[in-house]
Amino acid sequence: MMEALAQFHFLRPWWLLLALPALALWWLERREADTTARWRPVMDAGLLAALTVGAEHRPRIGPGDLLLAAWLVGMIALAGPTWRQIPSPFAPSARPAIFVLKVTPSMQERDLAPTRLDRAREKMADLLTLRAGAPTGLIAYAGSAHLVLPPTPDTAVVTDMAGALAPEIMPRQGDALADAVKLAQKTLAEAGQGGSIVVFADTAPALAGDRGAAPVTLFAMLPAERAAGDPALAAAATALGATLVTASIDTADVTALARRLATAGPPPPAAGEAPRWAEAGWWLTPLVALLAALWFRRGWVLA
Repeated sequence: MMEALAQFHFLRPWWLLLALPALALWWLERREADTTARWRPVMDAGLLAALTVGAEHRPRIGPGDLLLAAWLVGMIALAGPTWRQIPSPFAPSARPAIFVLKVTPSMQERDLAPTRLDRAREKMADLLTLRAGAPTGLIAYAGSAHLVLPPTPDTAVVTDMAGALAPEIMPRQGDALADAVKLAQKTLAEAGQGGSIVVFADTAPALAGDRGAAPVTLFAMLPAERAAGDPALAAAATALGATLVTASIDTADVTALARRLATAGPPPPAAGEAPRWAEAGWWLTPLVALLAALWFRRGWVLA
């Protein structure tokens, strides 16, 4: 819901300028219709009310108010409200993803056989198989974050590079998860094709809650019962706006994640083409029709 509100805008915002003449005409009509306006400054309010015939029966909503409402609703529809992108028919169908792999000594624990790091590589390989042809990049992090591969459709090279990563080759020890996610967000933004981020980690530090444009999935490399109750992972998922996934002994976890990655985030635009947005103004046409139908009431305009 919040993502839709953040992306809400108008395709043709200049149509909103029609609100100015609409409001001006409505105000002039209201002023001309009020025959007692000229007497209020010079006559007692109680006496004026007693001498005015039919003032107490004046309808709260008149034809002018209805016309203003129809005008404003029609103006908003013409302005083209939208909050959702649609894929281009000329754009690649596969959405990119970046795998962010934690490479620290803790990832060599054996509570996920054979090790947490090896299990992460296995889950990555399963995802690559399910996402065959989809561009996938790789970032490794410990005390610092490093781009290993930008998004590429060559799944074999991603698997090989992930298999070569080990804690002893990382230049600095620590947990720079925030830097790794920022690097992934920057890499996807520079590619301009949208995409998602999947973090494979066993623990997470306290994060400030700086969310980027690309959706994030936090794949917990812990036994499922421990991952579900780990407060640090839950807090990191909240800060990143991420979906927390626990590892299963079968491929149910990666199958569900592959389906999510196929539709997560904005669709990739075609090369040289601006993003396409689904227009939602036509949803307002029944309301305009309803407001117009009220004008067919007998005596409505002359009331």
